Amino acid sequence: MTGTTTNISIRMDTKLKAQAEALFGELGMNLTTAFNIFVRQSLREGRIPFEISLNKPNPETAAAMREAKGIAKDPSVKGYQDLDELFADLKE
Repeated sequence: MTGTTTNISIRMDTKLKAQAEALFGELGMNLTTAFNIFVRQSLREGRIPFEISLNKPNPETAAAMREAKGIAKDPSVKGYQDLDELFADLKE
């Protein structure tokens, strides 16, 4: 590291910190090194170096999406071409 260093303090959920330490440990680094990599990459790119999105479904929705895909691919499940046909079967 070049130049002088400074200490910073970051508040983080205890479980989140433990998970991060385990992950970064597997990658051969500690939280300080990981944070420095993040900051350096942010400065290089002039932005946060990954996409931040709320588009990721929660686990329940993700499971429902997998189930729907499975049903759609299942040849034993009857499909419908129009709503009248669907409603006719629902009335039975």
